[in-house]
Amino acid sequence: MGAVELNGITVAYDDTGEGDGKEPGTLVLVHGHPFDRTMWEPQLRAFGDRLRVVAADLRGYGGTSVVPGRTPLEVFARDTAALLDRLGVRRATLCGLSMGGQIVLEFHRLFPERVAGLVLADTFAQGETPRGRQERNDRADALLREGMSGYAHSVLDSMIAPATVREQPETAAHVLRMMLGAPPEGAAAALRGRAERPDYTAMLPRIAVPTLVVVGSEDVFTPVADARFLHERIPGATLAVVEGAGHMPNLERPAEFDRALAGLLDAVAAADVTNL
Repeated sequence: MGAVELNGITVAYDDTGEGDGKEPGTLVLVHGHPFDRTMWEPQLRAFGDRLRVVAADLRGYGGTSVVPGRTPLEVFARDTAALLDRLGVRRATLCGLSMGGQIVLEFHRLFPERVAGLVLADTFAQGETPRGRQERNDRADALLREGMSGYAHSVLDSMIAPATVREQPETAAHVLRMMLGAPPEGAAAALRGRAERPDYTAMLPRIAVPTLVVVGSEDVFTPVADARFLHERIPGATLAVVEGAGHMPNLERPAEFDRALAGLLDAVAAADVTNL
């Protein structure tokens, strides 16, 4: 665990594992909304003996500074790049879930030369619709007015599958704890930023690194159809559907998620050797 000052904020992060950070031996995990870096605990455990793993709290979440207002995806991506600069990581595999997946796509748009591989989990590439823009701004207003509790309890069995809530109470408690702990100002700023997000569809055919698209079969926020959209447009991408999982397959079915992620990391390592 550590904290560093960059881009005018304090970023809290985990930097663990046996790797030395040489490409492509670093995995960067980017959490979704309204969570924090602890959502990646299974992956930090699973891959720390294989390579360097970095997971940070995004601006406005967890132990990282809260900046009220609006946080565009570009700001999150530039924060991530600045953290990697500070840690001496030039190139890495980036794995993002939900909003984190959109941050990873934005990172690729800005810094394609720094991306060795991509994992796009339970996310989508299309730009925001007028209706969606209004809904996100309305939700941001509600979070600032009412706090996180009502929202967190109302979406728990959508964030994870209802069966997960029943059968894995410790997982459900972890997800609820992250949502309740999210600062409303940070969550609202992210919602306002995502309301203005660009459409990444035209970029997808230009992605030239090994890519895994993964989704929970029961995800109601970003359903399997969204994952297929990505899979069909990214050359050579692999699609993994995690049966029985909702929007957070890395927590709900970590063994299945990690198996797919391990395959992607193998592909990244093989591509790197080929390109030497």
